[in-house]
Amino acid sequence: MNEHSKRIILVMIVASQLMMVLDASILTTAIPEIGRTLHLSTAVLTWVQNAYILAFGGFLLLGARVGDLFGRRRTFIAGIALFTLASLLAGLAPSASLLLAARTLQGLAAAMATPSALALLSVTFSEARERVKAIAVYSAVSGAGGSVGLIVGGLLTDVISWRAGMFLNVPIGLALLLMVPRYMRETDTKKGHLDIMGALTSVIGMTALAFGFVQAASDGWGAPEVWGSLAFGGVSLAAFIQTESRAKEPITPLRLFVSRARSGAYLGRLLLVCGNYPIFFFVPQFLQNVLHFDSLEAGLAIMPFTAVQFGIMYAMPKLLARFGNAKVLIFGLVIAIAGTSWLSLISASSSYFPDLFLPLIVMGGGAGMIFQPFTTLGLSGVEAKDAGAASGLVNVAHQTGASLGLAVLIAVFEAANRPEVTSGTSFAHAISVSIGGSAIFLTASLVAVLIFLLPADRTQRAVVQMETD
Repeated sequence: MNEHSKRIILVMIVASQLMMVLDASILTTAIPEIGRTLHLSTAVLTWVQNAYILAFGGFLLLGARVGDLFGRRRTFIAGIALFTLASLLAGLAPSASLLLAARTLQGLAAAMATPSALALLSVTFSEARERVKAIAVYSAVSGAGGSVGLIVGGLLTDVISWRAGMFLNVPIGLALLLMVPRYMRETDTKKGHLDIMGALTSVIGMTALAFGFVQAASDGWGAPEVWGSLAFGGVSLAAFIQTESRAKEPITPLRLFVSRARSGAYLGRLLLVCGNYPIFFFVPQFLQNVLHFDSLEAGLAIMPFTAVQFGIMYAMPKLLARFGNAKVLIFGLVIAIAGTSWLSLISASSSYFPDLFLPLIVMGGGAGMIFQPFTTLGLSGVEAKDAGAASGLVNVAHQTGASLGLAVLIAVFEAANRPEVTSGTSFAHAISVSIGGSAIFLTASLVAVLIFLLPADRTQRAVVQMETD
């Protein structure tokens, strides 16, 4: 394959990732407007995010397996086609139920396209040096795309409508569907089985748990459907574990959890995202509903976090080489906890500067030091046959944390929101309490790192020292 074709393939893979990243970040600033347009409560609004997250995280490992069995290019094309169609349906959705259905389809499509895109990148750029460069471009676009999406989403929402943000994916998807068959080759297929029952029980379990917490926010903890949903979620996840222990080709090999370091990395990442993700559901609403920013201003207001996080990532190779994954991770979590706790002090009388601006910068510095070590530790010591599943579990922990954390903290928000108090004061107080809940989740992540990862890191360093001596 010549260099020209490789560059075109890289552009297509990066464009597919840009679709997913833009979709998520555009919604960050569009959420308040979606709520006003479709007359949704704050609790119901969480499902605009959760419908996508649960489908994406729940079917991600199954999507990777589909690519193995039926071909990566074929699976990639199917995922892009479904994502394009779902984006069109989301933009046209006249009601909340149809929007949520379209968001679920988007999540399923992303679960098919994302792992296949990465596999196609690895196959196309087989030489180590060119693969490193290709992955660097892929990662840079992912980071920059999130920042651009905040601004684009705010601009489109203000000038046209939140629906325009959904339509933005359609021309990108159509262009990819025309180009992929021409330039990409199909990968080899394998014989095997699809662990459909494992995927279904995990998705049903997590959806039931999320539904239970969200219903608790609106109906109270005494409602039968709340405890029924939580119990059903627990039973479904127990069935998932039993299914994976017996399946011939499980999507989640339980042997991956034997390692103390990997288990700690998965748990720590889940708890981290439980706290980190909901902040970007609540902060845009505070900016727009309390400080009266428009959507574009809200997108720009969040940029300090993203810019600092992106900048810190350039210093990470030197930091990791000097201090190691565990120490950098601990330091990053401490900074993130400090910034989040500071942000939780906001109130109806707060101003953007310094009350939000400075905490967001501190949080961005911490976040920039966290995700890379968690990813590296989550893949440590994995055999070649389990590399795909371990990589998938990193993503699953991330998506599961996002949905579970948002569901839990929206219950906290509704419990703290008192309509009888002055509207703006009550809303701001509820967001403050919810961000305080985020700080608790981040602290739990730090505890998991100290219990699981720090001892494992010390043991590994001791072994390396003995071998050196």
